[in-house]
Formats: sequence, C-alpha cells, structure tokens
Amino acid sequence: MSVGSSPTSVDMNNGSNRTVDPSCRDNPPVAMDIILKLDMFGIVLYSTLSVMAVISVLVFIEECSYIYRKVPSNKKSVIIWVNGAAPMISAMSCLGMWVPRATMFTDMFSACYFAIVVFKFLIMMLEEVGGDEAFLRRAGSHKLKISTGPCCCCCPCLPHVAITRRSLFLLKLGCFQFALLKTLFTIVSIVLWTNGNFDLSDLEITGAAIWINPFVGILTITALWPVAITFMHLRTTLRTLRIIPKYAMYQLVLILSQLQSAIINILAMNGIIACVPPFSSPARGYMMSQQLLILEMFIITLVTRLLYRRQYDPLPLDEDQMDDDENTKMVSMQKSP
Repeated sequence: MSVGSSPTSVDMNNGSNRTVDPSCRDNPPVAMDIILKLDMFGIVLYSTLSVMAVISVLVFIEECSYIYRKVPSNKKSVIIWVNGAAPMISAMSCLGMWVPRATMFTDMFSACYFAIVVFKFLIMMLEEVGGDEAFLRRAGSHKLKISTGPCCCCCPCLPHVAITRRSLFLLKLGCFQFALLKTLFTIVSIVLWTNGNFDLSDLEITGAAIWINPFVGILTITALWPVAITFMHLRTTLRTLRIIPKYAMYQLVLILSQLQSAIINILAMNGIIACVPPFSSPARGYMMSQQLLILEMFIITLVTRLLYRRQYDPLPLDEDQMDDDENTKMVSMQKSP
C-alpha cells in the first residue's frame, strides 16, 4: 500500500513535538480509497488473496455436489455445514479485506456460522456411528470421561458419567445453546452499534462490548466441552473414518478464526501494530487478520476436501455385528459395580 499522506496534526510526547497523520485516528477507509492507493505489491497481494477466496468457495461448491451424490441423506446436511466453515470464513475475510468498514459484520457472520458448525460437528460424530439410537446401543455399557478440555482437563478426579438419553441430550444442549445465543448476541451487538453503544475498542466498564464479549467467551468454552467429550469417547471407534484429522481441522479453524484474530486485534488496539495510512492501528490489525485468514482457510479447505472425500459405508449398527476387537476400541470406562 502506498502511504502518500501529509501530516497535519501535532501531538506532544515526552516534551517534544511529533507529527501524527490524521488518518491514524480516522475510521477505516472506504473501499475506493484502498483501490486508488494500491501500489504494485498491493495489487498482486489483493488479487492473489481474492483468487484464493474464490477457489475456496468453488472447491466447497464442488464438494457439496459430491456429498449430495455420494453421501447418505442423514449425513448430507451436517457434513456440508462442517465443510463450509473454512470457505465461509475465507469469503467473509475477503469481503472484509476489500471493505474494511464492514469487518465487524463479516467477523460476526463468520463467528455465527462457526457456532453452528460446533453443534453440527457433534451431530456428525453421532451420525457416523449410526445416529443417537446406535450410539446408545453401542455405548450403553460404558461411561463418558468428562475431565477433558477446554473446561476440566485439569480435574482428573471428576466422576465418569453414564451414557443415557439424558446425558446425550445435555451434550447436544451444551452445543446448541452456543449456536443460538451467539446469533442472538450478534444481533444485539449490531443493534447497539447502530445506536453508538457497541465499540470493540471501548474497554470502559460502561461499554457494551466489555460485557458481551466475555459472556460469549464463556458460551464458547461451554460448547466446545461436549464436542471434546464425545470425540474422546469415539475417536478410536471412528479412526478408520479419519475422525482425528477432521477434529484437528475443526480445532484449527477455531484457533485461527477466534484466538489468532483476537490476539492481532488486541496488539493493534494497544498500538503495537503501527499505523500505516490510510489505515489506523486497529484498522491495520483487522486488515492483517483478514489477509492471514484467507491464506489459512484456503489451505484448510483443500485439506478438508481430502478428508471428507471418501466412500460413506455405515459402521455396523448392532452390538452383535461388532467383533471383539471393535468392542475394545471404545475409549471409555466400564460401569463400576
């Protein structure tokens, strides 16, 4: 990006004068300002990242076609939702890169989509073993280990929980509440923003963001816990279906889209990421985050396509169809007498 702007304001710093470009204090630039100030490197960078985002979406569309033709009907929806996480985030990041003033909305849309993916990933694991009834038949004589991350990995003394319809319902509810409440809080945040009451950089106790964001963080941790519990229980049973790398990709999308972006934005709001006109420090932080996400989600999209492109032969549904070796694969603990 070219930076041909003349400073017009003066600040005092440690008793000396220094000039500060006014754009370092302004709102993010509009899309046309970015296009007009792109140098050769910027044109190549923006074009390459845009092509990556388009390829991610095209790969996802092709994968949807394959899923509709090859996958059993009970698995189509959940697999499409899970596959769409990386392409959707890539597309939203591309929009945020070209239209910086829309970054808050594109990030919120991506976060809402991923909140639904958390619930869908849990449902996908259950469907891979044949659905709820098959899961209960397989695991009726086992218990769930709940001392796992992200909530209770440091609490090995927690008791194991019997696998019943009630415990299965609670696992689903723990994920579903995040999909529902995250969307609700996003709508509330947008409404408050239009009224001037929601600002991500406002860390005052009277600001709405300081109350909404931590609560959403608690909801996130609460939703990730049931998925981790179910994965730890089924990871060996579903190993032939490559559930471990699938779970790794799901976790990687979470870390990159949430944690990485949060770290970059915190650094930017504290001035550690320098202002480069026409971008202020926070706007430049958002821009760097969007560009990194496009590249990362492009790679994850290609890896995810390889993981989910297989023949979907159902696992045996009845206990008497499972041999002794399969019975030993359940990562669980027998009920104590």
